[in-house]
Formats: sequence, structure tokens, C-alpha cells
Amino acid sequence: MLSVALTGNIGAGKSTVAGLFRRWGATVIDADQLVHEAQGVGQPALAEIAARFGGEVLAPDGSLDRPRLRAKVLGQPTQLEALNRIMHPRVQQRRRELLAEARARGDRIVVSDIPLLFEAADPGEFDVVVLVDAPEPLRRSRLLASRSLGPHEIEQLMSAQLPSASKRPRSDYIIDNIGTLDALEQSAGAVWQALRARA
Repeated sequence: MLSVALTGNIGAGKSTVAGLFRRWGATVIDADQLVHEAQGVGQPALAEIAARFGGEVLAPDGSLDRPRLRAKVLGQPTQLEALNRIMHPRVQQRRRELLAEARARGDRIVVSDIPLLFEAADPGEFDVVVLVDAPEPLRRSRLLASRSLGPHEIEQLMSAQLPSASKRPRSDYIIDNIGTLDALEQSAGAVWQALRARA
């Protein structure tokens, strides 16, 4: 089994590439989805978050009020670190369980979609690292066009990640997403063929 880490800074197009890899036959483990599951009602992580950040981060139905939590941690390094200490070990543990299940099934290529691979995980755990990248102004304009975030929130989210320039030399494959969706699919397809050859 080839274990692939797929990463990219916010707005680069990583989720689109993950969708393409899934369509072409990869097993995809989505870190954001694992975070959402771990923060579900009744989960220990949600109780810890409420204890650490206050009951106001919970919605009336007991679920996590994500915008309120985001407002508390964005631009606040100590708060963000506290949240990461709650979430990252749980997400890593669940990802390892899913990787073990995929290996037992005989899955050929497993892609772990991890936005904060270089910031919060260990790239050395994976056989291959694939980075999706795009220039910062382009990523910013995509985020403004596609998300329900204001410019200030976007700047805070972008600054919470390492610059992609520091990630490029540490990645095995780089997909530059600077053109059309068709061009992205073509670039991702070339990397996919290389991954299949390695697997």
C-alpha cells in the first residue's frame, strides 16, 4: 500500500485534487472530516473544547458553534495551540486506525488529505508527499469568492499556515493550480499516474 499525504495552503485547491484522486480510485482520509467527527455531540473532544473555551462555543442543540470557536482562536496563538492540543492527537489516532483498515483491505493507494501536514503532523510518516500550490494573491481571491469569510478572517487563516515556499522543497510532487479546472485535472492526472507506478 502506498501511503500518500496530500497537503496545500488554504485556497490552493487541495480538496479539488483529493476529489479527483478519489474518483480515480484512491482511498481518501480527510483530516477535516475526522476533526468534525471528533467534535461531534457526545464526543470527549467537544466536552474538552467547551471546558477550555467556555459554553458559548456550543450551539443551543449542544453542537459546536464553529464560527464562535474560530473567532476565539484565530490570531490568538496560545488559544490555537490549546485547541490543537485537544484535536491533533485524536485526529492522528483515527487516521492511523483508518490507514490500518485500508492496509488490511489491501487498498493500493491511500491519500491522507491533511491541510496542516507540515505545521502539525509528521511528513515522514508517509511514503509520498503531494503539495497543491497557488500564488498567495490567487488563493486570497478564490477564498473571497467562494467562502463565507471576511477579508480579516481570510488573512488570519492564511497567516496560521507556513508559507508554501517552505513546503515545496519538502514535497515529492507539486501540483501548481494557477489555471483552469481542466488544467488542474491534467496536472493532477500526471501525478496520479506517477503514484500508480510507485504503488
